[in-house]
Parts: sequence; C-alpha cells; structure tokens
Amino acid sequence: MAGAVHTVHRTLMGGGVTAMEQTEARPRGTRLPRRARRNQLLGAAQEVFVAQGYHAAAMDDIAERAGVSKPVLYQHFPGKLDLYLALLDQHCDNLLQAVRTALASTSENKQRVAATMDAYFAYVEDEGGAFRLVFESDLTNEPAVRERVERVSLECAEAISEVVAEDTGLSKDEAMLLAVGLGGVSQVVARYWLSSESTVPRETAVQLLTSLAWRGIAGFPKVAPEQH
Repeated sequence: MAGAVHTVHRTLMGGGVTAMEQTEARPRGTRLPRRARRNQLLGAAQEVFVAQGYHAAAMDDIAERAGVSKPVLYQHFPGKLDLYLALLDQHCDNLLQAVRTALASTSENKQRVAATMDAYFAYVEDEGGAFRLVFESDLTNEPAVRERVERVSLECAEAISEVVAEDTGLSKDEAMLLAVGLGGVSQVVARYWLSSESTVPRETAVQLLTSLAWRGIAGFPKVAPEQH
C-alpha cells in the first residue's frame, strides 16, 4: 500500500504535472441531488488542490475535473477559498475522529499509544493526499486556514491529554504538554516516512515510534483506579 501511495506522491509533487494531465476530466453527468453534487465537487477540488496547491489551482480546473459548468460550481461554493475551507473542515474532522477512535480502541496504554500514532500514519498514507491540505498548505498566511489547522492540532492534543491526565495524575497543563509532543511527533514522523519513500513498512514504523514514546511516558506512575 505504501509503495502505491509513494508513487502517487512522486507524481503529484514532481512539478510540472497538472491535475488535468493526471486523470481525464469526468464526463458531464446527469443532475445530482444537492448533497451528492457537493460531495462530487469536493472530491474534484481535493484532487486539484493536492496536485497543484491552492494558488495554482483554478476554478475552471475544478469544474472540468468534476464534469460541471462553472456556474454549477459557484452555486455550491461562492469562491475558491470557500471550497478550500470546506475541504479543510472535512479533513480536520476526519483526523480528529481518527485520533478519538484510536484512543477509545483499547484500555491498554501501550496499545493505545500505538493506535493513536497509527492513526496519524493512516491519515498521511491515504492516497487522496488530504493531509497536504492540513499540514502542508501553501495558504497558511490566510487566517481562516491557519485557525483550522491550529484548532485540529489543539483538539487532537486535548483528546490525548485527557487520557494522559486520567492515567498519570498529572495536571491538565502538564498532560497537555505531553499530548502536544505525542501528536506533533506522530504527524511529523508520519509525513517524513511518506515523503522519504522509506522502505520501512508502516507497521514497523509505528512500532518504532511507539517504543520511543512509550519509554518516556511509561515513566510516569499510573494512577490506581478508584475502588467502589
């Protein structure tokens, strides 16, 4: 799986390759329900933004990729920034949900660390490349974009910190520092793993990172559960 994703990564990021060169524009189809059309447009926009970046992407490209006219595209999204922010909202929510699901997947703490780190690896490995919009955006000078990116990082850290505080008895602020570290390391290493076209399998990469993190966090005493 990782090899296939790396191939996509090289194609998209190699420079000089436009979205239109990579796949044929979708044929114009029949009238769709509003929600289905919106999802179709978001999918087309994601492909174009990931391939070209925000600044180089044009609404014409997105409309052509989706197989619709520009007026149809503008009926759903008044402008390019509105479209980009809608995608950011969707994929920030996806990451947060993945982290929360990983944290709730087990009560065994080492496995929980591994599951959480794997959630970041799975997120960056997704062949749609949505993580680039969140973590590698060329529009971070736009306040609305920066706010969303900072918010999802914060909310993921808050979810992790709740578990850390509950299990260690550390204060809220102390647990938050550890959580920011765990989340930050996970996404930075996962992105490096993908971009470097590492030969290390994802499962092994997650195990290595988990071992590193666990050696540190396991040093904090576990709070005994309350007796009822």
